[in-house]
Amino acid sequence: MRGLVERMIDEQGRPAPHGRRVTVNPAESPLGWLASRGMLTPRQCEAGERLRMDYERAQLAASVTMRWAPRVDGGGAPVDPAAAQLSAKRRFDAAIAAVGPGLTDILWRVACAGEAVPAAEKALGWPGRSGRLVLTLALDRLAAHYGLH
Repeated sequence: MRGLVERMIDEQGRPAPHGRRVTVNPAESPLGWLASRGMLTPRQCEAGERLRMDYERAQLAASVTMRWAPRVDGGGAPVDPAAAQLSAKRRFDAAIAAVGPGLTDILWRVACAGEAVPAAEKALGWPGRSGRLVLTLALDRLAAHYGLH
């Protein structure tokens, strides 16, 4: 239960000085948060998590630590880290291209960068409550790209 914090939220689930008190896990992904509250379908959440995994496997985020070579212990088939990284980058690029322009900004910010929807809306200069609608459209297109039903 370490890492849980108490927050005050309003009726829409946004942080507020007054409202109801909830316990949240700040390490939870924004997609998981939205899905657990019924704001995303399981299909949309799975599509976003697939994109995030490819983003992380392709190592597209800024690096702040040294990258250590994988340990070679003789078990299993050898994996070429460079080939796995390139394959993930290709899958990520294909998924972003399939989503299309205008939808990728909010998708990347929420699914890959881990920003909350209100923070992404503010960073993009969008009006409040517009981000979730655009995010669901992007996730629907992404799910279609992945062939999820």
